[in-house]
Amino acid sequence: MTEKESKGLLGGEQLEGLTLPEIQCAEQPRKATDLTLLNMENTLPESIKIVETLKWLHQLKQQFRSIIIYLDLCTKCGACIEACHWYLGTKDPYNIPAVRVDLMRKIYKRYFTIPGKLFGKLAGAEDINGELLEKWYKYFYQCNECRRCAYFCPFGIDTAEITIAARQIMTKLGMVPEGIMAVARNMQRQGNNMGIPAKAVKDIISFMEEELKEKTGKDIRIPVDQEGAEVLHNPSSSEFFSTLDTLEGTAIMFHTAGTSWTISTDIIETANFGLFFDYATMKEHNNRLIDAARRLKVKRIVAGECGHGWRTWKMFTSQLSNAADLPMVHTIDECLRYIQQGRIKLDKTANAMPVTLHDPCDMARAASYIEQPRQLLSNLVDNKLFIEMNPNRERNFCCTGGSGQVTMDEFNMMKARAGLVKAQQVKATGARWLIAPCAICKAELPRIMEHYKLDVETHGIQDLVGYATVL
Repeated sequence: MTEKESKGLLGGEQLEGLTLPEIQCAEQPRKATDLTLLNMENTLPESIKIVETLKWLHQLKQQFRSIIIYLDLCTKCGACIEACHWYLGTKDPYNIPAVRVDLMRKIYKRYFTIPGKLFGKLAGAEDINGELLEKWYKYFYQCNECRRCAYFCPFGIDTAEITIAARQIMTKLGMVPEGIMAVARNMQRQGNNMGIPAKAVKDIISFMEEELKEKTGKDIRIPVDQEGAEVLHNPSSSEFFSTLDTLEGTAIMFHTAGTSWTISTDIIETANFGLFFDYATMKEHNNRLIDAARRLKVKRIVAGECGHGWRTWKMFTSQLSNAADLPMVHTIDECLRYIQQGRIKLDKTANAMPVTLHDPCDMARAASYIEQPRQLLSNLVDNKLFIEMNPNRERNFCCTGGSGQVTMDEFNMMKARAGLVKAQQVKATGARWLIAPCAICKAELPRIMEHYKLDVETHGIQDLVGYATVL
């Protein structure tokens, strides 16, 4: 981070009118009591947790050399300190990425390195105990896994990978936040994070089709479980609940382009929370989508607006599922292709608001999906109305909802503190519309904007496609 960026984010003009909230909330997310999805009991004795932690650490050491390299490399140079919005907002030293990782590194050194076994604390090692594991739970679930610290680390240490590893171990101990477990249960039972039953999905779609008729004067359909369609669209379930304009924009896009498409009531969820806590859950979610696509005999899958969902589909499908016969693209790429082919025409004057773009962490830093949203926005908004945040692209800050944090209400005020940097960024642009092509970001950013009293609306990029498409 440059000196100019650092000063701009920590004080000066951008801080004017934005005050940090007092922290009045639980120190850690409430633990789930229903662990039937994981075939586990609700609680494990501390002695068992200690044995299990060491067992899984040993397995990590055997299987994932990268994690061990990250644990060995850190020199605690401090480059990650001002890269982390959680530390900038809370000033809690355990939210410094290197210090948070040290919670795992101490145990690793004590039980898996010769200096740690011989010299203990002198070598930075520490005996494992229940108190230390509770710190794991508190701080590894505060991490958004946004990877910004990795971008500024001179060694390229990816703290998010260590966070994911720690959470995988804690899952084996039954230490999972209720919010994340509730989402996983909903996904298993109803095929979406919101727990919307198939009948309700169809009822909502009927309402949306009526609304589209009122808005456009056209009979624009949202097909359901249509076998033989060209495209299976995999949206976020929030598009049936709180961000309807996103799915309506997508429906307008497919209708205008003349593409046959469908959604599957068996899975209306592109967000995959398994990434945040349990590999087996992530794989089950992934396979559910592939099975639905094959059952409906579609030619390709078009993923909806979700940062970590897109990362999961793009980067893990090949190892989770045998799906080489099912190409998967993002709605942004699908829309850009239609524009290039002349299948849809857009009227920029329909989006006549100053606009800025939030780069979702898992799209920008984790999946290098950066210029595509900007390319699409250049077709949707007059260039004079588009204002980049500072910093942007790989350097952008998280919305504070990533890695499942959006489900953890106990962290509301702490997230408001962590969101100070994002509020500063948005305020400095003067934009009225904040564009975020990610369901979690669209859920979290409005709360940050409201807390800091910023007159800014949050939209998905597909919302703007729907507004601007010439029918």
